[in-house]
This record gives sequence, structure tokens and C-alpha cells, in this order.
Amino acid sequence: MKFLNIAFKTIFFIFLALAVTIFSLIIVLSNGVSNDYKIKKGETFSVSNTVPVTASYNGAALSQGSKSKSIGENIDVELKLFGIIPLKTVNVEIVDEMYVEVLGNPFGMKIYTEGVLVVNFTSVESENGLCNPAKSAGIKEGDYILSVNSREITTNEELSEWVEFSNGNSLKFEIMRGNKKLYINVKPIKSVETNSYKIGMWVRDSSAGIGTLTFYSPATGVLCGLGHGICDSDTGELLSVERGELVGAEIISVTKGAKGSAGELHGRFAYNKIADILLNSDIGVYGKLSSKIDFKKLVEIALKQEIKNGDAQILCAVDGDVVRRYDCTVKKRSAAYFSNNQNLLVTITDKDLIEKTGGIVQGMSGSPIIQNGKLIGAVTHVLVDDPTKGYGIFAENMLEKAQTVAEEKLKEAS
Repeated sequence: MKFLNIAFKTIFFIFLALAVTIFSLIIVLSNGVSNDYKIKKGETFSVSNTVPVTASYNGAALSQGSKSKSIGENIDVELKLFGIIPLKTVNVEIVDEMYVEVLGNPFGMKIYTEGVLVVNFTSVESENGLCNPAKSAGIKEGDYILSVNSREITTNEELSEWVEFSNGNSLKFEIMRGNKKLYINVKPIKSVETNSYKIGMWVRDSSAGIGTLTFYSPATGVLCGLGHGICDSDTGELLSVERGELVGAEIISVTKGAKGSAGELHGRFAYNKIADILLNSDIGVYGKLSSKIDFKKLVEIALKQEIKNGDAQILCAVDGDVVRRYDCTVKKRSAAYFSNNQNLLVTITDKDLIEKTGGIVQGMSGSPIIQNGKLIGAVTHVLVDDPTKGYGIFAENMLEKAQTVAEEKLKEAS
């Protein structure tokens, strides 16, 4: 009897340990699987994992060779661990092959914000001491000033004139804070230093910078670059772009990156306009092509489940405007499917590029990443502690955004 009790307890703990292991495995694998996938018509859907995960549609293995599956169709697919244990149900969209013109060229950005952006505050020396009318009234860094006394504000100079000629009378500011519109009254005060009216606020109405073009999508007519949004250098907030343009550029010098210090490409803007900016988003800048691009060869975009951990190449220019390929490795991040623009860990292995730049530097954002002849993504960020490493975005995500931008412009035109 004692032997049976020991055996029973042993078996019980073995099953308990097995159940805990399987449960933990399910959680880990679920976090490493996207909720949405695309698959090309005629191909079989599979999820790459070290542990076998099978996909089934209506109880059968999912193969898109079936005539019942058409482009644009969405289906729910059940994923099972070892083909037995339910793991997750994901949405799979049937798509056609996706081709783009891969670029890698440097470009300049000239952008003008919607209204003027509040970037900082400074105290005003009045006859009653130091004060800050704008901050005291409730204005915050990152706010956009759209109008004063119902008159639209588009430049720093326009705002300065309203304040200077207010004669100390209260001004009604229309503010955009995030997606919320506010109205705040601000009373300018006379500065004893300048003998003019001030509200103690620094604003910006435009910005400029250097980046790298990722691809042009002939199907949408949209040009894509950066892989991340254009943010204000002071507030770090995504800029609300009223209008802007992308122009040609050439790299004239490089500040080499080092541990603890991000490097940077320094460029010179050309006079040729490439595109008008349609959208500044957290996964890149998108524009309507306004000049010709020298198309060489359309390249297929790899779906995210097709990307393998291993060798790849990035395309960029670090001297003039000549685009070259440089070796790197890529690895999907643990949270790859649940991040907007940090899906891949990119490690530069090319000795020539490391010698020139130290690795990834500012201005290389948007550099296309090629693996097995397909475009898999674009460089987005550098890791300051190790400039040979950085993050990359899935090319599939950028193309999806380009399609959305094209659809929205079509609606506006109609």
C-alpha cells in the first residue's frame, strides 16, 4: 500500500509538472504569434516555431490552392500545439504577391506643423517679478496653437505679433492637445527687459531632417521612408504635419556612433522635390510621388512569417548619394508582432560600414533590409549602448500603411 501511495504521488507530480510546462509553453507561444497574418494565394500557411504549431481551417490543413479561397478573403485559422492542444485563433487574409521598388536613397524632409508647436517655456521679468503667463494659464509643452482670437496661426511670427500688439489684453488661444481641442485665455505681460508684451513661451512652426527612403509602391503610388515618425527634437512628440515635402539629398559627412553616443549622417538638401508628404505616422513618413524614380527591378515583400533569424543586408548611402549593400543579421523580437515599429533586432556585421559609421546612426532610419531576395523590413532605431545594433520594422506593416494612405486620398478626391 505504501508503495502504491508513493507511486500515485510520483505520477501526480509528474502530470502536474507536465501540465504547468504545457500551460507555460502555451502562454509563451501565444505571445509570439500575431493575431493577424497575410498569406499569398496558392501557398500553405504555417507559423515558424521551434515547437510544432499546426494550422487548420474547418478542421483541415490550410492550403490556399483551393478555388474557394480568393484574394481579399479573410478566414479564421485555429493554431494547435503538437496538432492537438488549442493555442490561438488568428485571422488570415488572402493576398496577391506584393512588389515594390526598393530604394535606400537619402532624402531631406521639410515639414510645417498644423499651427505652431509649443516646445518650451521661459520666465518673463515683469515689474512684479518673474512670471510665466502661458504656463500659468494651462498651456503645456507639446500643445499646438491653432488660432488666437479665432484667427488662424501658421507661423511663429504671426503668434508674436498677436502677443506684442495685445496691449496686455487677454487672448483666446485655440489649442490642440492630442486629439482634444481646448480653449485657453492667456494674458500677456510687459517685460521690463524688452519693454514689450510676452507670454513666456517658445514655439516652432517647421522642422527639417535627413532620412532614408525605403520603397515606392507602384500599386498605391505612395513613397515610404523612415519606418518611424518625425518627432519634435525638444518634446519628442510626433509632429502633426500640415504640409511638407521630401527632397533629394546627399551625405557630406558622418559623425561615427560609439557606445553611449548616437552617431549621425550629415546631409545637404538638393533642389529636386521627390514627394509631397501625405502622412507622418509612428511607422514612417508617406508621400505622393512628384518626380520620376529610376526603377530598376521590383522586389517582392516578404510576409512576416517568412522572415528567418539570420543573415540579411541593408541598403543605404553613407557617402554622397550612392546606395550600397551592407551585411547584417536579423532576429525577430519576442514582442515582434505586438510592436508598431520595433519588430526586428538588426545587428550590423559589415566591417566597412562599422568602420565608417560605427554601425547604425541617425539618418539611416528607413534603410531597406533584404533577405533571400525579398524586402523584409527597414531600420528604425539604434541602440545607444551598442551602435552596431538597432531595431527594424516589418516591410509588411509599412506597405499596409501605404495602402491605407492611398485609400484615404482616394476618398478625399471623390
